[in-house]
Amino acid sequence: EYFTKAAELGDTGSHHQLSCMYHGGEGVEKDERKKIYHAEEAAIGGHTEARYNLGMYEGCKGNYERAVKHFIISAKQGHDGSMKFLMKAFKEGDVSKEELAAALRAHQAAVNATKSPQRDAAP
Repeated sequence: EYFTKAAELGDTGSHHQLSCMYHGGEGVEKDERKKIYHAEEAAIGGHTEARYNLGMYEGCKGNYERAVKHFIISAKQGHDGSMKFLMKAFKEGDVSKEELAAALRAHQAAVNATKSPQRDAAP
């Protein structure tokens, strides 16, 4: 109920959590349509893990071009799993060298943007 209210207010984390709940039937009935709706809302709002999940969903459905697009976006946001997928897809010929290089540069920039001396020193 709280996630629903927060999602209605535009909270991307709540949209992502609701997507996961509808996927697994945790506290709600499983609902594929609602799962995708909330994942898309979270991804549009910039939620990296939701974007990655959409890539996985599209890949499982055989929509590899759409999956790759989702993985490129989430890799550019710093998602390691998406970068690993893109490297594998490159080896299989599903991603161009240019696409991989651009995603890798953007991924590294996103990772570097989160670095700080305080974070590095934290236990």
